[in-house]
Amino acid sequence: MEIQKAENMSSQMRVAPNADSSVVRAPGQLDIDPQRWPAIAVAPSGATVNMRARVARRIFRRAVSELPLRVEFPDGTVWGATSEVETHPRMLLHRPDEFFRRLGSGALIGFGEAYMAGDWDASDLEAVLEVFASRVASLVPGNLQRLRAFLVARQPKNERNSTKNTQSNISRHYDLSNDFFRLFLDETMTYSAALFTDPETATLDDLAEAQRRKIDRLLDLAGVTAGSRVLEIGTGWGELALRAAARGATVHTVTLSTAQAELAQQRVHQHGYSDSVTVEILDYRFVDGQYDAVVSVEMIEAVGYQYWTEYFSKIDSVLAPGGKVAIQAITMPHERMLATRNTYTWIHKYIFPGGLLPSVRAIEETTEKFTTLRVDEVFSMGSHYARTLRLWEDHFTATFDQTRKLGFDDVFRRMWKFYLNYSEAGFASQYLDVQQILISRPNESRT
Repeated sequence: MEIQKAENMSSQMRVAPNADSSVVRAPGQLDIDPQRWPAIAVAPSGATVNMRARVARRIFRRAVSELPLRVEFPDGTVWGATSEVETHPRMLLHRPDEFFRRLGSGALIGFGEAYMAGDWDASDLEAVLEVFASRVASLVPGNLQRLRAFLVARQPKNERNSTKNTQSNISRHYDLSNDFFRLFLDETMTYSAALFTDPETATLDDLAEAQRRKIDRLLDLAGVTAGSRVLEIGTGWGELALRAAARGATVHTVTLSTAQAELAQQRVHQHGYSDSVTVEILDYRFVDGQYDAVVSVEMIEAVGYQYWTEYFSKIDSVLAPGGKVAIQAITMPHERMLATRNTYTWIHKYIFPGGLLPSVRAIEETTEKFTTLRVDEVFSMGSHYARTLRLWEDHFTATFDQTRKLGFDDVFRRMWKFYLNYSEAGFASQYLDVQQILISRPNESRT
C-alpha cells in the first residue's frame, strides 16, 4: 500500500501562531491545515480503499469482541463490552467511515492518523491503547499475519540510519524546539526513563531526583570515578555529562542534534565544566580515542537493526582495557522484534524515523558474535518508564497553551498525546521494557 512520506517534523509541523484561514475544519473537531498535514486533512478514498475498509471493519469488530473495551458509534451502536462498566475504557468513533478507510489503507499508521484527525477519541486514551498493546500479537488473524510482508508498508531505504541519513532523522524529532521540550521535561532536561523509589506513587515533584538517580546508577555501573575517561553516545541536553564531570571524569559526548548540542554546551559552561566536558556534533561511527567507560541512554533505539553491529563494534574499538559499558535501552520481545523489524509504523512516520527497539537477546547475540564484549548484568525498570511517560503527558497537557505559542497546532497536540500515551501503554502492558545493561570484556581488568 502507498504511504505518504512524513513531513519534516522540525519545520513543517510548526506554523505561525496566527494561522491563516486556509484550513479544512473536521466536523465538530479541529482545524487541519492540508498543506502541513495532507494525510490527516482528508481520509483516503476510492474503490480499493473502500474494499480495504470493509475488511478492516470486519477484523476490527472481531478483535474488539474479545477485548475489555467498549467501542461506541455515533448512532448508539456498541461493539465489544456492551455493559457500561467503569473498568472498560471507551473508544468513541466520531467518524466511522473515515476511521475504517484510514485503518484499511494504513493499518496501524492509519489508526494513529485517525486519532490525529479526530475521527476517534477515548475517555482514557492510555487505557484504550493498553488494551490493544496487551494483545498486539493476536489482534490480526493468523492467516493475515502470514501475509504481513505483502500488506504492511516497509521502512523506506532513505530513512535507514546510514551516515547519510542519520542526522536528518535525528533532527526531525530532537530539533523540534528546546523550548518545546522544556515545557514538559523536568529541570534536568532528561528525556528517558526515570528511576523512582516507588513508581506507583511518584509525582512530578519526584521526577528530577528520579532522573538523577537513574543517571547515577548508570555511572556506577560503568565505574565512573575521578579521572575516568568517559564517552557518551547521545548527549541529550547534557545532564549525564554534567554528573559524570562532577565526579571528576573527563567526558566526550556526541550527538547529531544541533539544538541539543547548543543547549548542552550552554549548561556545561554554566556549571563550570568546560575544561572537562566536550560536546561534539558527530556520528558515533566516527568517534576515536580510548575510554574507560562508554555510556549511552536510549540511543540504540535510533541506530536501526542494520547498524547494531557497527554500533557495538565501535564501542568495542574505543573501550580501553578493563573498561565498562553501561547502556539504557528500550526493549521488546525478541520474536516480535524479528516479526516487525522491517515494518514502517506510525512511530517511524511521525516520531522516530529509522529506528527499531532491540531485544535483550539481540544485544547479547550481536555482542557475542561481532565483538569481544559480553552482557554482564540486566536491570529491568519498565514500570518506571510507564510512570515517567504519564508524568510527561500530564505536564504536556497542562502546558499546551504555551506550546501553541511556539507554533504547534491541535493536530500536533493530538499526535504528541498519542505518542506519549501509546508509549506508556506499551510499558504498562509489559509489551515493552527498558533495561540498564552492563557490558564488559570477560576476565579483563583495568590497567
